[in-house]
Amino acid sequence: MRIETVQRKYRIQVAESDRQQLPEPLREVLGEGDWLVTVEPADDGTLLRDHSSLLSGYAPEDEGLYDDLAPTG
Repeated sequence: MRIETVQRKYRIQVAESDRQQLPEPLREVLGEGDWLVTVEPADDGTLLRDHSSLLSGYAPEDEGLYDDLAPTG
């Protein structure tokens, strides 16, 4: 049997000062007050973080230093 959490809900209270810490798209939607936020996995296959710039952004004298971290796919 496999059990997997696919959705979580959080009740949050947003103050005006908290809104400045939110990403711009959320600032436009969330106002001050109580909110019920639902979080679920993104199944569209996109990466939320991509660290490939680290591998291509080092100095020439560091050539080869990060080769063991290079993507294999």
